[in-house]
Amino acid sequence: MKALLRRATALSLCCLGSLALAASPAFERAPWFEAFKARADDIALYRFLYAMPKGGDLHHHLSGGAFPEWYWSLALAGEADGYRYRTKVRINDCAYGTDEFAGQPYLLYFHTISEARWAKLDACRQGEYEPLEALTPAQRQAWHDALVLDQPHEGRGEFFEAHWARLDDLLANPKLVAELVALNLKHFAAEGVHYLEAQVPLFSLATPEGEPLPPEAGLAAIRARLRAPDLAGLPISFRMQLSVLRYLPNAEAALERAYALAAREPDIVAVNFVGREDNDKGYPLRFLAPLRDLRRRYGALPLSIHAGEVDEPNQHVRDTLLLGAQRIGHGVNLIHDPDTLLAMRHGPYLVEINLISNLLLNYVTRFEDHPFPEYLRFGIPVALSTDDRGMWDSTLTDEFFVAVKHFDLSFEELTALSRASLSHSFLPEAEKAAVLAAFDADLRAFVERFQQGGLGAAAPEARPPYRGFICRQYHLCPPESAP
Repeated sequence: MKALLRRATALSLCCLGSLALAASPAFERAPWFEAFKARADDIALYRFLYAMPKGGDLHHHLSGGAFPEWYWSLALAGEADGYRYRTKVRINDCAYGTDEFAGQPYLLYFHTISEARWAKLDACRQGEYEPLEALTPAQRQAWHDALVLDQPHEGRGEFFEAHWARLDDLLANPKLVAELVALNLKHFAAEGVHYLEAQVPLFSLATPEGEPLPPEAGLAAIRARLRAPDLAGLPISFRMQLSVLRYLPNAEAALERAYALAAREPDIVAVNFVGREDNDKGYPLRFLAPLRDLRRRYGALPLSIHAGEVDEPNQHVRDTLLLGAQRIGHGVNLIHDPDTLLAMRHGPYLVEINLISNLLLNYVTRFEDHPFPEYLRFGIPVALSTDDRGMWDSTLTDEFFVAVKHFDLSFEELTALSRASLSHSFLPEAEKAAVLAAFDADLRAFVERFQQGGLGAAAPEARPPYRGFICRQYHLCPPESAP
């Protein structure tokens, strides 16, 4: 991998001078960026990172990457196609002894369901729900807040057991899913991101009446939306992944369904496994024989699999590589597996790093405890990504800000992160080369503008959309909400 980085640097960044990676494991430090960091306050640093061209977001759950206000407006807009929603605003004690640890707990406020499903409830339970459009301002704000981890007591349990259950029928509308793709592409393009590889929910689609729709209906809606004029000129490429909830009893059947669909649809580039790793029913080697059989029948597909997102030391990352994964999502506990750590040094694998996710879900208690800088500086290819940014109320710029703020990244390291994300994307090779070339050209122009005229010249129109996470953690807030 070291040689590959040297060749890529020579070919793509030869004109950037100080951006070239050093031949040794340590990175050089561009003096102009070090000087900027020394004098910049947090606002200036954030503006710089927002305007800076970036590579790709490789670890992005479309359903968790949507902001609550997007869900709200798209849910209301769905009425034009027959989709109407109600959400639980009260609990009438209609049932006792319910399974609160199942996928749809009864004692859950702001559980959102379709009108058709609501109509099948008994009168007591119907009385617990109100139409979205009928919510009071206070209820609407609470509905919004219920989809974000914004309280100190919220963490892993709230995220895994409540957030996804609340979304429920919202993700049945294929047009809503397609519009989430469009909104993400627009917002990532505004941050200077060149590629998005999103895990897209295609197996939970249904008509307004609740009749299941095939995943092809979702693909058709997404493809039609991508052809719309407002997306045609965006300088960002897009591909999809399919994910399998690893610990379910029928996970093998779900894997086969996803694998078969990805094998025949070129814009679906990978299959992923998701879900809590501390649920041992989803242990990696459960899928070794099924994946070997699927490769025999369908051929090889790229795999980007969650692994190492767990507290205790184990060999999940090693076992996940044995499944055939080219990329590892999270990899927090890889630091405790020295043999696998050495095997991943200099590639060909990449770890998708999700700093904010790992903090808010309590896999690290503070950013300084995260192994990311050791991976980066030890020679393991890594890239920053957003995971479920809608539920953190954050952006990819936030991830870069955290990395620079807490780990004093050099500009060479920032560049290496972005280039690694594109080099390890699952784009076809010709398109990958074109996206890398576009990124290099944009980065070169950005650096030249900065060196000639400072931040004002490099980012004259940068207006970062400071969101909840960066406001709560670092007091970088929109003027109207500054603490």
